[in-house]
Amino acid sequence: MIAPIAAVHPTDGVASTPEATLDRWVQRRVSIIWSLLFVNGLGFIGASVVPTPKPLAQLFTMGALAFALLLALRLNPRLEIRPNLVLGLVSVLAVTATATSLRGLSGTGAGFRSARFLCFVAVLWLLTPWWGRRDLLLARCHLRAVIAVSGLVLLGLVVAPGLALSGGGQGRLVGALWPIPAPQVAQYAALASGLSLVMWLSGAMAARPALFVTSVGAAILMASQTRTALVGWVAGIVAAGLTSFVFQRRFRTAAMAGLFLLPVVLVLMGPALYAWFTRDQTADQLANLTGRKTVWATLVDAPRPEFNQWLGFGLSDKSFNGLSIDSTWLAAYQDEGLVGVGIVAAIFLFLLVVPAFRPAGPARAVATFIVVYCLIASYTEVGIGDASNYLLAMVAAASMVTAVGRDEPRGWPAA
Repeated sequence: MIAPIAAVHPTDGVASTPEATLDRWVQRRVSIIWSLLFVNGLGFIGASVVPTPKPLAQLFTMGALAFALLLALRLNPRLEIRPNLVLGLVSVLAVTATATSLRGLSGTGAGFRSARFLCFVAVLWLLTPWWGRRDLLLARCHLRAVIAVSGLVLLGLVVAPGLALSGGGQGRLVGALWPIPAPQVAQYAALASGLSLVMWLSGAMAARPALFVTSVGAAILMASQTRTALVGWVAGIVAAGLTSFVFQRRFRTAAMAGLFLLPVVLVLMGPALYAWFTRDQTADQLANLTGRKTVWATLVDAPRPEFNQWLGFGLSDKSFNGLSIDSTWLAAYQDEGLVGVGIVAAIFLFLLVVPAFRPAGPARAVATFIVVYCLIASYTEVGIGDASNYLLAMVAAASMVTAVGRDEPRGWPAA
């Protein structure tokens, strides 16, 4: 599932040199570190085919983060970093969350979560020398990660179809080999499908692997029955297309085809799409977002001291009164207060505006897709205010549109 991306390796057909050998070594190490960060964000919620004690699974994900830090220190032993606003804001968020978490108002786990957040941010800083590469290194690393997890979900569907299609009691596709809830399955599939399509349209990925990943990812997305992810997927592709419509013929051709096919799809599949969106829910359930708005209203109306209103209660398990918050913005408000909400908003605003001032090309299109998708998904998903794979995707987007100012380090030992 990962090999097709190698079709666009920037050194293909070039004679091997010490610099090229070192660059390939660096790319492999960065890819491994990014994969470990991704594993750290998988979580472990629900049942799986292989009976795994939750503490053992958590030890595995936490160990991945520790190993990522060690490899990052090995890759960047001189601790060279490149200043940038996005990671600066994330660092302020992590430090603020840690200071509040140490008060213990979110339970004994808050301090531990904040330590993981700080470690997560430290690894990201150590990778900043490889931001801004023309080969979209971090975006490709993220694409490989979401393809791998989507493949794991498909394998679970083959091994245990009953468990894999048990999500929410509505036949939604979930992870069976590793318990991944349907919304996260949709996130990974939407990013795999959307990134592949946008990379192909912008000339950064070969047609056949892009078509395969796009079609399989779209099928997984539909099987997860996650409405927000589908809306974010469509909006992200459209936004990426608008950034490149004038400059890239493939985007113009795809837009014309889409305008022609959309009425046909709506006529032929309208009833099926309506049933997919409603999921046999009543109008009240749809308006209440399956109970989410009730939790949100209770959280907002809950009395809290002024200190906690501004700085939150510390990093939690993203629940309120035992119910899932299911909103990045309200989770940030609960954990990091209005300050946290403001920082998350600043990150989104910066990454929505900056691409407009970058040259047209794959980097701008891919970054726009990721940011628009994550912005829409943030309405019903949590993650941007903590060490998560949503934040990891945002960092990948930032790495493509943020100028780093200097060349990446050279001459490190390839061993």
